[in-house]
Amino acid sequence: MPKGSWFFRHRSFLKTFVRVIFGLVWLLDGIMKFVFLNSAIFAQMVQAGGNGQPLWLMPWFNFWSTTVGYAPEFWLYLIGISELLLGLALIFGFVRKIAYSLGFLLSLLIWSVPEGLGGPYGPSSTDVGTGIMYAILFIALILINAEFGPSKYSLDRLLEKRIKWWRKIAEF
Repeated sequence: MPKGSWFFRHRSFLKTFVRVIFGLVWLLDGIMKFVFLNSAIFAQMVQAGGNGQPLWLMPWFNFWSTTVGYAPEFWLYLIGISELLLGLALIFGFVRKIAYSLGFLLSLLIWSVPEGLGGPYGPSSTDVGTGIMYAILFIALILINAEFGPSKYSLDRLLEKRIKWWRKIAEF
């Protein structure tokens, strides 16, 4: 990227903008878990993830269907609270290294269980699911943070000024 370009000159704002918008998406998703879902619907979503999947993937879906079936309220609240906390961490730029890493893993988990890996795939399949796109965006945030350094507009930056070791848990 040329140093004189608009994107280069505004990179601090742009990377913060992407992080905050993505955080709002996660926050909204977490809120919606508590507003629109109940444990029975959540358990059905997890069970439906295995519909139409190949036989070699069925042990994965059966494991999660059984696991969530034993305590659907626990899993609904765990995922909902995780999404709320992840959204807040992204919005405020708090423990970004941990948030990006756990967000990547949570995105893959969501994509691989209730979204059924975006499948079943067939001649009319056109969508791979949102979870994998979220995971890719977390990888992009990690790379942006590693390339362009600490975020100028984040709670982590304020903490790094006061707590020297904070950088180790906040930055890549």
